Amino acid sequence: MDDLLVDSFGRETTDIRISLTDRCNFDCFYCHNEGLGDTRGPSEPDENEMSTEKVLRVAEVAHGYGIRNFKLTGGEPMLRADLDEIIEGIASLEGTEVSMTTNGTFLPGRATELADAGLERVNVSLDALDSDDFREITQGGVEHVLEGVGAAVEAGLTPLKLNMVMAKPMRPHLPDMVDHASSHEGLRLQIIEYMPELVGDVDYRVDIDEIHGYLDERAETVETREMHARDRYIIDGTVVEIVDPVENAEFCANCHRVRVTHEGELKGCLNRNDDLISTEDASDEELRDAFERVVDNRVPYYGEYMVRNGEGEWVRNPDYVETAETDGDHELPMVESPAPQVSD
Repeated sequence: MDDLLVDSFGRETTDIRISLTDRCNFDCFYCHNEGLGDTRGPSEPDENEMSTEKVLRVAEVAHGYGIRNFKLTGGEPMLRADLDEIIEGIASLEGTEVSMTTNGTFLPGRATELADAGLERVNVSLDALDSDDFREITQGGVEHVLEGVGAAVEAGLTPLKLNMVMAKPMRPHLPDMVDHASSHEGLRLQIIEYMPELVGDVDYRVDIDEIHGYLDERAETVETREMHARDRYIIDGTVVEIVDPVENAEFCANCHRVRVTHEGELKGCLNRNDDLISTEDASDEELRDAFERVVDNRVPYYGEYMVRNGEGEWVRNPDYVETAETDGDHELPMVESPAPQVSD
């Protein structure tokens, strides 16, 4: 096995997130399709979607660099007809853990099959329990999601994390979501900070510090997880965790992940698309080189790369190249104040 890939800021690469498709049967207003932009909606796979063989080749190369944690995503990954074959192939690699993020609607009837193939855990997107509000947010049916959650728990795909994006339409539903997770065995709640720099609507932004404060008041215990320095609140015995990368350099300082788009491009950060490295028609040697380059290109903190302009829009930091292009080892910056305002 090759040594772990380490970027110039000392972060080892231990996790990989592989998008299997940009297709989805939902149409969530906050969707960013792994940072690439909104999904195409349900349709037949196009010719650029990675084949089964390509996904497994990417996984094998990643495994050769010591990566053991594999997360399958989309779009909606369960739209892939070969999903069980992909899971089985990755799970056969020594020491791997395979998990998946899904909207849950296809889990009934398939959860046991996927668990048997080697899937260990799932994250299920669930932003509200009220059926009308859920449909307004996602254009989907909450009853199908809840049925899928139940099927996954029954199949042993736990701990199951409910992914709740924290935008303004979701904020009123937070208490019910916490109560729901704490009253059902096998569930956790993961609150994901809304990221206007990816979606483009600043008005939906929620003060994440207020969310921390609410959970802190309800929690019996507060912990900090090493990965991404995430705060975890133990409420009625259930873990409620916040994923809050916006203006949080400490989050990025603890990131150990690379990503693969559904077209097979490698990227070092969810929030950047200027660093995409194509692996089309790549040999195994070229694929290894692509992994090494994408890790070498990683930035210390995406907040140094993306800043808000005078109109509140997220734009590329015009000073980024001057501050980031240096050689040798670097220290990760700890940003204590919001990113600077810049003009166009």
